[in-house]
Amino acid sequence: MKTKQAKYTAKHFEKEFASDDACLEWLKNYRFPDGIECPTCKKVTKHYKIAKRPCYKCDLCGHEVYPTAGTIFHKSSTPLKVWFEAMFWMATTRSGHSAKELQRRTGVTYKTAWRMFKQIRTLLDENTGMFTNEVEVDETYIGGKAHGGSRGRGAEFKTAVVGIAQRKGKVTAKVVANVRRSTVMPLIQKNVAHKSIIYTDEFGIYNTLDSAGFTHIKCDHAAERYVIGSAHTNTIEGFWSLVKRGIDGVYHAVSPKYLQSYLNEYQFRYNHRLDSAPMFQTVLNQIR
Repeated sequence: MKTKQAKYTAKHFEKEFASDDACLEWLKNYRFPDGIECPTCKKVTKHYKIAKRPCYKCDLCGHEVYPTAGTIFHKSSTPLKVWFEAMFWMATTRSGHSAKELQRRTGVTYKTAWRMFKQIRTLLDENTGMFTNEVEVDETYIGGKAHGGSRGRGAEFKTAVVGIAQRKGKVTAKVVANVRRSTVMPLIQKNVAHKSIIYTDEFGIYNTLDSAGFTHIKCDHAAERYVIGSAHTNTIEGFWSLVKRGIDGVYHAVSPKYLQSYLNEYQFRYNHRLDSAPMFQTVLNQIR
């Protein structure tokens, strides 16, 4: 049964995070839910906010604590509210949010906006765990330009990506050096539990799945047979469509060096799309 994600609008955001101090207070409570333990006093003590500085001071000994220390906000001169805005806009879209748009919204430089999104994406790299039951596996190519009409496996200057999707569940996508069997099979064995049913297309690299301990069912896409009963790869192909539309429409191009971080962003939103908590709250809970 699908759950309905709670709505969290820009109006909610402005009310909860109206200023840098409000963002800092949230961060302090998030990182120290049981209160701040002063390392000098060796106990939880009362701390008060120092005006115009992102820190709290122990009421007993004066020791200062910076809630931003060790996080993606550490030593950043960008206002904390702008950081929270960037996370909000990244969380409230299906296709992504460009650094150029963040620049227009907040007034930071493009370089700063790009770096902020890069840092936020590091929070979205999560362990998806093992995939079980009915699983779809497919490979695709992202980026570059197809010359002479070549697409897919025949295209040049594109980055290979392998995706694994659990039906009615989670998805993971990994950049790979190539789509040879010696590269893809270890990835499947690492992420999919034995005895799972794996659906693929007719690509020959998957022909050893049965002997590797899986039940392999394939659809012959070359013969234009895309769905045969429960045999299809529509789930993972739907994810590919979401990623490619987002990259083409929002980011326009992504270098191979950073592609994995963008894939992490898309799979994070996809995997948490059915959470009852707002997506923005889920992203905030990744802060470390």
